[in-house]
Amino acid sequence: MDLNADFWDNRYQSNDIGWDLGTISPPLQAYFDQLTNLDLKILIPGGGNSYEAEYLYNKGFKNVFVVDLSKTALDNLKTRVSDFPSSNLILDNFFDLDMTFDLIIEQTFFCAIDPSLRSAYAKKASEILNTKGKVVGLLFDATLNTTHPPFGGSKTEYLGYFTPYFDIKIMEYTYNSIKPRAGRELFFVIQKKAKQAKV
Repeated sequence: MDLNADFWDNRYQSNDIGWDLGTISPPLQAYFDQLTNLDLKILIPGGGNSYEAEYLYNKGFKNVFVVDLSKTALDNLKTRVSDFPSSNLILDNFFDLDMTFDLIIEQTFFCAIDPSLRSAYAKKASEILNTKGKVVGLLFDATLNTTHPPFGGSKTEYLGYFTPYFDIKIMEYTYNSIKPRAGRELFFVIQKKAKQAKV
């Protein structure tokens, strides 16, 4: 399955983006609303149209970065938020990033990559997080597709990927999902382990 830059850019150009809510996800908005440290360096991988980045930026978080393979998606964010720093919009592969962050926001990216890359995602996330850094976001707890994104999964499966690198703080069903996703989303907070397992 070749989920390359052309694949994703074509989806955004043709507006074939059924996963796109057109607004920030309610569980993430609730989480962002209780953050107080505006200096946090935040990454949204595979951010797409990045309503989460827009929301954070407008709340005063200026160290928000979005990495995506689709130039169209990044341009869409820049069009909506003209003063969003172009240097914080990274046209690249998440797995090739050479930067560090305090917080990674997960919103559909994990379920969009080929499932064979999930272990590599967990490892990469731990590598680019600062000490005590966290990954926070949403995962589908449902059987979805096997031949194309979004790919589903289960809490048990996800714990297997993350526990070698992270302490699991929260991984529970959301109470405030949008209606079509109710009962099928896990909200999670995981924190980088002080000592990384040798995997």
